Amino acid sequence: FAKLRMAQALGFSEEVFGFGIGVFFIGYLFLEIPGALLVERWSARKWFARILFTWGLCSMGMALVKTETQFYIARFLLGVAEAGFFPGVIVYFTHWFPKADRGRALAGMVVGIPVSLYVGAFVSGYLLEQDWFGLAGWQWVFLVEGFPAVLLGVAVLFLLTDWPHQAKWLTPVERTWLTETLEAEAAATAMAGGPVSVRTALGRPTVWLLAAAIFATNLGGYALVFWFPKAVEQLLVSTDQEATSKAVLNWMGIIYLFGFVGVLLSGWSSDRTGDRKWHCIAGQFGTGLFLVLSTVPGQSWPMVFAWLCCAGLFAFSWPSPFWALPTALLSSSAAAIAIGFINMCANAAGFVGPYVFGAMRDAGLGDRTCLVTLAGCYVVGGVIVSILHVPGRSRRESFRD
Repeated sequence: FAKLRMAQALGFSEEVFGFGIGVFFIGYLFLEIPGALLVERWSARKWFARILFTWGLCSMGMALVKTETQFYIARFLLGVAEAGFFPGVIVYFTHWFPKADRGRALAGMVVGIPVSLYVGAFVSGYLLEQDWFGLAGWQWVFLVEGFPAVLLGVAVLFLLTDWPHQAKWLTPVERTWLTETLEAEAAATAMAGGPVSVRTALGRPTVWLLAAAIFATNLGGYALVFWFPKAVEQLLVSTDQEATSKAVLNWMGIIYLFGFVGVLLSGWSSDRTGDRKWHCIAGQFGTGLFLVLSTVPGQSWPMVFAWLCCAGLFAFSWPSPFWALPTALLSSSAAAIAIGFINMCANAAGFVGPYVFGAMRDAGLGDRTCLVTLAGCYVVGGVIVSILHVPGRSRRESFRD
């Protein structure tokens, strides 16, 4: 959101901004596997608190950036601060939710992404218009939106519970049932796969297929998030509509609202059916299809925007079933290692994608070419997921008193 004003104020080209976005993921890569293992073997509560506190401070520090070098350094440190969070959360959920419920559980977390983008679009649109105390609007975006993470980092130390047996807010019967259920599932998975080392876990074809699938998908996904506002701005101009920063973000907010719906539907449906694989593929293919449809020449703005909303619906629907796959197919230790590695590949795409698409824009390629390329990335990711061998669906077991 800040890019709409920040790049202009600091004189950054699309390629510079793309590299600055991407360098975040270099710092991010270092702690992916260690972060997941720390949650598995140490404390999610302390690890997440550290991440939130330092991430909030680094995010607020982005407001001080003035040069390209400072921009790159700030983004790198931000990546180091956040590293290990997402794979840590995926592992943490295996400590609390049986396999049959993880689709909705993951959706409950992932839904925070489109919600934050939806709310952030309107909040950022307002902040970008301010110049309080001599600071530009884009600086206030970082200061205001980074501060809540600092507060939450402190709160997590007191609010989060590491394991079900420590949860005083559960009844003794609930604690016992949940602990025994999760232990039984973990034992069954361990017997099927056997004990593993880091080398053994990373040698499994399933892990590499998942890593390749998310790399391809995120090549399009990260570029989509970072460059979508610019594409919407261009579409508004081409249809003789006012393309102010606030107008662009308002339109983007609606697209992210559709993403919110997509996350909820996907999580509910994948748990109800027990299917993860094809729900993931449907989200990837659907995103690619509707992005392509939005590029068809001669359409009215309402039609183009309708296709983009459909793309938003599907673009946020695939992650929750995708991340349920490694926890369902691998033992606890293997899953922790695999999730860290898979997320490393996901974020390697985060480095490559924005930089490549920024270079494409600087080379004079139009929005249509860029969006079709994005669509192709999603489709390739879906094709790779289709290769995975996933055991047959299991019927959902529910707890009854």
